[in-house]
Amino acid sequence: MSAQDVLDRSGDCLVDWAGERLHLLAERALWWPRGRTLFVADLHLGKAASFRALGQPVPRGTTAGNLHRLDRLIDGLGAQRLVLLGDFLHAAQARTPALLSALRGWRARHAGLECTLVRGNHDSHAGDPPAELDIAIVEEPWLLGPFACCHHPQTHGTHFVLAGHLHPACSLHGRAHDRVRLACFVREERLAVLPAFGEFTGGLHVQGGPGRRLYAVGGDAVWALPAPAA
Repeated sequence: MSAQDVLDRSGDCLVDWAGERLHLLAERALWWPRGRTLFVADLHLGKAASFRALGQPVPRGTTAGNLHRLDRLIDGLGAQRLVLLGDFLHAAQARTPALLSALRGWRARHAGLECTLVRGNHDSHAGDPPAELDIAIVEEPWLLGPFACCHHPQTHGTHFVLAGHLHPACSLHGRAHDRVRLACFVREERLAVLPAFGEFTGGLHVQGGPGRRLYAVGGDAVWALPAPAA
C-alpha cells in the first residue's frame, strides 16, 4: 500500500501552512510529505489503566487500539519520522507491565523510525518513556523545518507552531435542533492545534471566528468548516 493510496481513500484535507503542503488525516494526525514526518498529539497511553487503578470501570484495549492505528499510518504513509506533540503517557500509574510490553513490541515493528517526543504536562508527571524505546525527548519549542513543535499552543517569532494539549472539538448543528460533536484541527495565523490522537481523551469545545479556521474530523474524512458569518 502506498502513501498515495491511503490519502486518496481516506478523504483527508490538504492545506498549505508555512509554505508546505500538509495532509490533515482522518485518523486525527498530520502528515508532512516533504519531510516524511507524521505528527500526532495527546496519545495519553495508559489513561484507561490509570482510571482503573482508581477503581473506575473504564474499558480495556485502548492502548492496543491506539498503537494499531499508529502502525497503519506509519506503514501506509512510509513515514520516516514520528513527532509526538506531548502527553505520550498519561500518568505514572500508566506504566504497567502490559503497556510497556506493548510499547516494546510497537517500537520493534518500527525500529528504523526516528521518534521524538516534545514533553507535555502529562509527560512531566508520567516520566519519560523507557530509554529502550529509543525516543528522543525534547522541550518545547523544538524546531523542525518551518515548524516549531510544541505541546502547549503558543506563538513563535520565526516558525509556524504545531501543538496539541487542548483536544479541540467542534459542534455541528442540524435543522431538527440536533447536534453532533466532532474532533477538529484548529488553524490560527501562525499556529495549528491538532486533535487528540488517543481514543480515551475527551475534548475541549472550540468555535471558529475571525482569524480561526476549524477542520472537522468525521468518519473517514476531514473538511474545512465554513467561516462564521460576519
